[in-house]
Amino acid sequence: MSRAVRNGGRRLAPWMLLAPASIMVLIALGYPLVRQTIMSFQHFGLEQQFGKPAEWAGLSNYAAIVSDPYFWSVFLKSLLFCAWTAGMTMVLGIGFAVLMLRLNTLVRAVFNTTLIVVWAMPALASLTVWQWLVDPRSGLLNYFLTSIGLQDFKNFHWLGENYWTFYLIASAVIIWSSLPLVAITIYAALSQVPGEVLEAAQIDGASNFQQIRRIMLPMIGSVISLIGVLQVIWDLRVFTQIYVLQQAGGIASETNLLGTYVYETGIAKGDYGMASALAMIILLLTLLLTARYLKMLYRQGGMN
Repeated sequence: MSRAVRNGGRRLAPWMLLAPASIMVLIALGYPLVRQTIMSFQHFGLEQQFGKPAEWAGLSNYAAIVSDPYFWSVFLKSLLFCAWTAGMTMVLGIGFAVLMLRLNTLVRAVFNTTLIVVWAMPALASLTVWQWLVDPRSGLLNYFLTSIGLQDFKNFHWLGENYWTFYLIASAVIIWSSLPLVAITIYAALSQVPGEVLEAAQIDGASNFQQIRRIMLPMIGSVISLIGVLQVIWDLRVFTQIYVLQQAGGIASETNLLGTYVYETGIAKGDYGMASALAMIILLLTLLLTARYLKMLYRQGGMN
């Protein structure tokens, strides 16, 4: 076999290994994406589900969305909710990661195990527990608040009183479920900071707080940024927690975020064309954030 043939085989080998996985991804994700894109430009309702040809809508679905004040209300709530949950998750995650550095081995192992159990818990199971905690009549939260003298919280309906209290509970649920992964990831990065750097800083008189603030956190800044961007992407697309809590007593029309708004438009109202257009808008936002994530990922890997 000639050298040219062998070199050609070596060049093709990586592509041949990637081909099966790439084909599967294109089939699993490519077709639904193309179908969703086409439907976003059509009037596609329940009749089309039973075979009636869809009418071409052009940009009318998108025009109806951007001219609807309710969409902008949901959009603004989604951005603010995402900023709050992602921000608090990162702040608490960094705090827990720093705390784990200061714990002894046994306590840290217990702490890590607890975080992993919380992270691995199925979403519906954890949501059931949260609904028990905020139950108006027998929930632990109302019992605790009334036991310390806050009688206004007797039989208080956290999920149905108004959208502020609903979002407060929903954000607590999302932060609680997202915190373990953030904390463990940042702790793993912090534990890789060279010990000689910290020793030199300690010799120079740097306190523990100064070491964390001025040395350790800046050194893992790329990891924190990557996790932060991913957290924003996840929280912008949140659906399960909001939907389940709405079914438990939330006011859906006032508490919709982008994920539940798409579901309500498509499944509940049967307007799949409009729902597809909404999903494409969410996809655009996600792609913008993903582009930033990929840029940061390449920068971290030393790629240009």
